[in-house]
Amino acid sequence: MTKSAVRKPVSVLIADANRMGCELMSAALRRSRSRITVVGYATDTVAIRQVLKKTEVDIAVISAHLRDGATAGFDLAREIRATQPRTRVIMMLDSANGAMVVEGFRAGASGILSREEPLGVLCKCILAVHQGGVWAKNKDLRFALDALAQPPLAQTGDAKLLKRPKLLTKREETVVHLVAEGLTNRDISQQLKLSENTVRNYLFRIFNKVGTSNRLELALYVLNREASALPRYKEGDRPLAN
Repeated sequence: MTKSAVRKPVSVLIADANRMGCELMSAALRRSRSRITVVGYATDTVAIRQVLKKTEVDIAVISAHLRDGATAGFDLAREIRATQPRTRVIMMLDSANGAMVVEGFRAGASGILSREEPLGVLCKCILAVHQGGVWAKNKDLRFALDALAQPPLAQTGDAKLLKRPKLLTKREETVVHLVAEGLTNRDISQQLKLSENTVRNYLFRIFNKVGTSNRLELALYVLNREASALPRYKEGDRPLAN
């Protein structure tokens, strides 16, 4: 028996904001002649986590817009990257504008696909990503390269940037420090009396402002910023006594 005869089909999980979108993508993949198996689909983060706990998934096709909110898919992609490193993510975007494409790659996506593409392209994208490739149009890659050419704020070490007074709002600063303390979105929502969707939207804006892509990088950003604010002593100097 040849290797191709015993090769396991690619297991795929689909996450979209509505059931119809999930079923359309599932039907298109099932009609294809490729060895792709749709192991489940869901429209919100909680249901997607449940599928991931029960089933081994090779590829997760995630819409940026889920029932949880317009940017919930990015948070989910980051979570999958952190907790399910074997699962590769393909981000499905309503419009492939530069900011959304860059955020998709920052969230850990190996493929970026626009809804403007025909469903048949989804199958090709899944197979390419499963084989270790990166799927994106040339213009999408250009967006990513242009973003990489800009030094992230968290890594510049520029004191003026770190001290910029209006970089984050007061509420965003509060969210940042709660993240650095290890609180989950649910914990933060309860402490600040906000919905979890509002917390996710805060984090999305914060990630964009400070140039980080996940909660760990954000926590490191806080530590670096606080360290830069500490007084520096030259050799032989002594701190003032109390």
